[in-house]
Parts: sequence; C-alpha cells; structure tokens
Amino acid sequence: MPFIRLTKIERRRVLSLLACLALAVAAWFFMALSNKYIYSAKTVLVFKNSPTKRAFYPLQSDTVDLQVEGTGWQLLFARLRISPPSISISLSQLNSKDFIVCSDQLFSINQQVEENTQKVISIKPDTLYFDFTKRVVKKVPIKLIQRVNFVKQYGIANEILLNPNFVKVAGPLEELKKINSWPTDTLKLDNVQSSATVRIALQHSVHKNISIYPSSVEVKMGVDEFTEKTVEVPLKIINNKNYNSIKLYPKKIKVTFLVALSNYQQVDENFITATVDTDEWQTLHHKQLTVTLTEFPDYCKLVNITPAKVDFIVEK
Repeated sequence: MPFIRLTKIERRRVLSLLACLALAVAAWFFMALSNKYIYSAKTVLVFKNSPTKRAFYPLQSDTVDLQVEGTGWQLLFARLRISPPSISISLSQLNSKDFIVCSDQLFSINQQVEENTQKVISIKPDTLYFDFTKRVVKKVPIKLIQRVNFVKQYGIANEILLNPNFVKVAGPLEELKKINSWPTDTLKLDNVQSSATVRIALQHSVHKNISIYPSSVEVKMGVDEFTEKTVEVPLKIINNKNYNSIKLYPKKIKVTFLVALSNYQQVDENFITATVDTDEWQTLHHKQLTVTLTEFPDYCKLVNITPAKVDFIVEK
C-alpha cells in the first residue's frame, strides 16, 4: 500500500483546511439551531376560576399537547419540555357554556411560559368538554392523619384540638354521598416532649369536580410527662336478659394506666367503666367472665387490668 509522505508545509495546509471545514460546520450548525422551529410538548392543565354554582367533571385527560414555536436549541436540549411543566386554564366560561376553548386563552398561556423565546401557538385538543351536575355543599369532620413520636414517658395529655373541626366539600351529590370525613396530610413530628400548635394542609381531592374549604387546619396538641396510676373500678353486668341474681368475685377490679402529670388528680374511677357480659355464660358457657373497659379516657394509656377475668355465681 503506497504511503503519501507530506511535507511540513503541506501538513499545515491540510490542518488549516480541516480547521476551516470544522468552523464552517460549527457555524452552520449554530445558525441552524438558532432558527425557529415548531415542536410538540406535553403539559398538564391546572384549572382555576371554577364556577361557583356548577359541579363539573372533565371528559378528557388533563394532559394536552402544546404546539410550541422555539429555537433549535430548545428542541435539542429541552426535548419536548415546556417551562413551567403545567399551565393554568381559566374555567370562567363554564358559567355560561359547557366547554372551554383553549385558543381563546393563548395570550394568558404564553404569559406563563418562562422563556421568552418559546411561544405556544396552538393546543391539542383545543376544546375541552365537561359534564355538569348540580353542585352541592356538604360539611364533614376533618380526620387527622399523624405519625408522632414522643420522648420516653411523654405523650398526648388531652384531646387533640382541630380548628376548624369540619371542612366544606362541594361537588356532585353522587360523589358527596361517599364522603364521610376528610383527611389531612400526615403530621410528622419526632422526639416530642412539649405542647405544639402546627398548621397542616388537607389532602387534595383526587376528583377535579370536588373542591374543599378551607385547605388547611390548625392542630393543637397538649403534651405532658406521663406517670403510672392505679384505681379500683366497680364492675357492671350487661346482657342479663333473664334478670338472674349474679354475684361477681371480686366486685371491683384494679385498672393501671399511664396518665399525664397535669391530669393525675383529675382522672379517677369515675372516668372508667368496666363491664362483664353474661352472654359469655349463657351462650358460650364460660366459667369466668372477661372484664371489658367500655369507657376509658383517650388521653390515658392502659397498662393492665387485674384481674382480667372474674368468677361469678348465678342465683336463680
């Protein structure tokens, strides 16, 4: 195979030619990417200005395709992304119509696009259709979801207070029939040893045609150090359908529990109700009756019941 031997001057000329060619390609590439192109970008719709007297349900997905005019650089690096990743669509037209025309809101949509070199020119689908039913308002209790860890010997001293206790839920009657309470986001606290007041958001509705008010709730949590206390509680007999004369041995049981220091003197046997069920004898033929606490303070922690079962004599 013949080998071409170049002189030093010829090698310089070849390198200069290759450098010029690379610069020309780079310049062409730069100019090409600086031109305007139309490309498609997926984004999520966020509805605002919902009608106050009409409950709605979108009949299509909340993801749409935007036809965006931008530079080749954006097409190369953004690669079908739009900033921000969602756009807001006003539903004020639904007060008089059953559909929304997105192209009517292009000016507002383009104001939401952060990069000035990007321009939304159309949306697919351009018309959004909605199903309507009568809008109903229902008041339901708020359910606190919590994951709270306390320092050893500390805990909730009394009932957790929520302000407000209820949330107003608005939407179709068929959907509201299924809702009996509304949960909060999870309250997460660690190593708690003092009372706290925090504000936590309510969970967002998974249905777009259901709205809630307010969107957050104040949580007041009284925390105190706990100590052990034992009280004697008289037993009560339930389900004595034949009115038999039943004697219990013993007549009282000891209940040991943990109580907050601030409630130590206040909590006594009057806060606790202990029962035995005669169905255990009449139906199940048990020789002893199991003690059950039918009333016990939520802010106390049960340690044990002594005895857990009692003997009895039935006198007919």
